[in-house]
Amino acid sequence: MAKSKKDKGISRIDSGSTHGWFVRGYRNGKTYSRLFSDLKCGGKRKALQQAREYRDQLHDDLAKIPQRPRARRIVFRDSRNTTGVLGVCRTAKKGANGTLNECYSVSWRPEPGVQKCTSYSIRKYGEKQAFRLAVAHRKRVLKEIYGPSVLRKMRQSAT
Repeated sequence: MAKSKKDKGISRIDSGSTHGWFVRGYRNGKTYSRLFSDLKCGGKRKALQQAREYRDQLHDDLAKIPQRPRARRIVFRDSRNTTGVLGVCRTAKKGANGTLNECYSVSWRPEPGVQKCTSYSIRKYGEKQAFRLAVAHRKRVLKEIYGPSVLRKMRQSAT
């Protein structure tokens, strides 16, 4: 039996002594699932039909449960980060006259779906001071967004 679009959310399990159709749905971090065994349902086709009916009912039931907004995550580590401070990177900006200006760029998200950034010139402030200003700016905006406890979490993640 080939899987079609109408079988979305339904998986086939043929492992060891388990043979059947598996239905799974999610809402607010909770998983709702059920296996429709070929043996108990009277065959592969009947099990699939019951799995489809259950999936459709589950979909309707889950739609009635209000979806909780997801809490904002604060990410402190990323293997791609090279400065040691997430949200701060060393980069070059092209000026209006075409010259490249080295700087430390700072980015943050004040609210979901909105990204802000600013930068500190290495030529103007020097390498160390530009980096310090960028890190201080990042800490200041994170503190405004998430509260003072965010700084403690940042220190803990650095160790």
